Amino acid sequence: MTDSRHALIIANDRYTDQGLKKLRAPAQDAAALEKVLHDPQIGDFEVEVVHNASADVMRRRIQGFFNDRRRADTLLLHFSCHGLKSESGELYFAASDTEPPLLAATAVPSQFVRSCMSVTRAGRSVLFLDCCYGGAFSRGSSSVRASGDVNVLESFAKDEPVSGRGWAVITASDSMEYAFEDNHLTDDSTAPRPSVFTHAVVEGLETGEADVDADGKVSLDDLYEYVYRQVREQNPHQTPKKAAELHGELHLAHSRRGRIKIAAVPSPPSLQTALNSEEFLTRQGAVLELQKRLQHMELPVAEGARQHLEEVARNDIQQIAVMASDALGTIRLAPSPDHLDFGVVAKDSAPRKQSVTMHGPPLARHCVAQPRQSWLRVDPTGSGLEVHVDTATEGRLSGDIVLKGVADESVIHVEAEVAPAQGPATEPGTEPKNDPTRTADRRDDTQETVVIQTPPRPEKPPVITEHREPTQQPSPSRRAPALAGAALALAVASIGTFVLAMQRAVTAIVERGEEGVHGTIEESVREYGALTPLIVCLVTGAVALVVGAVARHDLGTRREHYTRQAASSTHTLTSIAKGLAVPALVLAVLAGIAYLVGSRHW
Repeated sequence: MTDSRHALIIANDRYTDQGLKKLRAPAQDAAALEKVLHDPQIGDFEVEVVHNASADVMRRRIQGFFNDRRRADTLLLHFSCHGLKSESGELYFAASDTEPPLLAATAVPSQFVRSCMSVTRAGRSVLFLDCCYGGAFSRGSSSVRASGDVNVLESFAKDEPVSGRGWAVITASDSMEYAFEDNHLTDDSTAPRPSVFTHAVVEGLETGEADVDADGKVSLDDLYEYVYRQVREQNPHQTPKKAAELHGELHLAHSRRGRIKIAAVPSPPSLQTALNSEEFLTRQGAVLELQKRLQHMELPVAEGARQHLEEVARNDIQQIAVMASDALGTIRLAPSPDHLDFGVVAKDSAPRKQSVTMHGPPLARHCVAQPRQSWLRVDPTGSGLEVHVDTATEGRLSGDIVLKGVADESVIHVEAEVAPAQGPATEPGTEPKNDPTRTADRRDDTQETVVIQTPPRPEKPPVITEHREPTQQPSPSRRAPALAGAALALAVASIGTFVLAMQRAVTAIVERGEEGVHGTIEESVREYGALTPLIVCLVTGAVALVVGAVARHDLGTRREHYTRQAASSTHTLTSIAKGLAVPALVLAVLAGIAYLVGSRHW
């Protein structure tokens, strides 16, 4: 996901007021949701968690979260707390210091949240409400009554935002219903577990089951449909609701299930006619043409050819079916290597990376990498993947990375041994010599190799011997932002020189008009030097576009060398430079044409 994505999770489970019972789920909800949203292989959100905050802190964090955003941003705000209704019917979110008789002063009104959503510049804003709703506070009681009609969605779905492309609200329950915590409203004696609603959200994103249309992405509609079904199955008394004003589909996460789906471009009608011909040679030629289209750089074109070839492989005679099958074999996933062994690494050491190259045509290299174990990390590169392991836990690590493409799947097996940070270790398969204190466990080649460790010698500091030399982490690069800044400066110079050229041209035209029949426009233009800045405008504008393109290319091919802030700055600066340089070039070309045409007649 290329757009900037931010999430704010507000979880309150402890309240000063005795009338507000403690909730079991919010802390667990926040931890589980933060993990799945932050995972770069799933949500890829930048996540902030606010736990048991006061009403003032909540308002500050919420407004700050929606402020200073860009149109390309996607924002997700999650509440896990008590929801309270005032006697006038307004919905409030309870803070740790909320006093039910003073809701307006000590709680966060839903309209405040709605106002922040309405004025943000972010393109998409999504609100999740996993709240236990109570009715109005009774002046004659010390607790909140669970009566009345809350009507949660009515507090948000009143009008469209002032800016941005849309918003959506999904609530765990509405009206008089409660958001149950594992079939219990509140029970302080039970160990914390996620609520029914948030548990469904986390499970659907983490497993990929929320990708109900199996297109490789979890959209907002996919997630709501999955959560609605899961919540209703576990608790028929709780009904999730949704309200939205969105333009286009909003994808919240990558899917961990199913293969990639690409919208195919059908092959030309003439080629389809040839595939259905009764002539053997005609069909054979059609298969050869489909094989060429299968190598196409544009994935929809290649996918269309793949689908036709699969049909031929199933239905045609053996000789042509074999040709189609052989062609399809060229787009099978081919990672190299498909087995990675990191050897012995020290606990909590900087992760070492190993590269995997994807071979074949573009359709064969197009895949999604899904680590099966939490300690595996995968980053895409221009030629394939970069894999590293989390060294936080000691022991033997063995896991798989599943690659899912349009036609098949492949597995990369990864192994590593995380040794204690103190004490020497030897490489697998080697034994220290002349050491009577060592113990060796000799096994045959079909069994796992045992790492043999020797006690540290007192005269030397502990040394760890690793299987491979550690790879130094690359420092963040500044090349692309610097090039983008240069492109912007050139674009500004192009605009400036164009304005200067126009000022001198206007002066030359006025001078030519005053001369009457004497003199020519060429002489006046040359006298006032209007052509020089016009030429400079054309050159600087063209160079600005080239430098901006180089910056974007460098960012795309070496994305792993740039921070998110550097990538965002590069995109912003190159976009502004392009927006200045292109009009300057167009106007300069038009002015040059006008000069060439007009100078002959005036």
